[in-house]
Amino acid sequence: MISIRPGVIEDMPQVFELVMELAVYELAADQVSNSLEQMVLDGFGPQPLFQLLVAEDSEANKIVGIALYYFRYSTWKGKRLYLEDIIVTESHRGYGIGKMLLDATIKKARELNCTGMMWQVLDWNEPAIGFYKQFGTRFDDGWTNCHLDF
Repeated sequence: MISIRPGVIEDMPQVFELVMELAVYELAADQVSNSLEQMVLDGFGPQPLFQLLVAEDSEANKIVGIALYYFRYSTWKGKRLYLEDIIVTESHRGYGIGKMLLDATIKKARELNCTGMMWQVLDWNEPAIGFYKQFGTRFDDGWTNCHLDF
């Protein structure tokens, strides 16, 4: 039995495990500089920077997926929900949990009067690209991601 609910601070150790699982899957575990303690502060401190939904397997009493998001502002479109990550643990993929999380995130964006959602997907991640296509996702050409690391 899988249920989707807002994440709470007590979920964060399991959430961070999922973050690390994703980093390993994306062949980038060595690039993770975040920590559980920082995520707790950033998500549940005095000025939360993100929110999350969790997929909980009630039989196993375990978090098996997350959708972590925050808000951005577009001068052209207004308030947008930015989906940082959807992660479903490998043992629970293929059961519709990702769809449940994305549906719940879309619902949340609409409830909060967002004009839409945005996210990124690695160009080699064919399973994720195929998943997102089911929702009528528009993939942008001509944009290059830019970063400044401090």
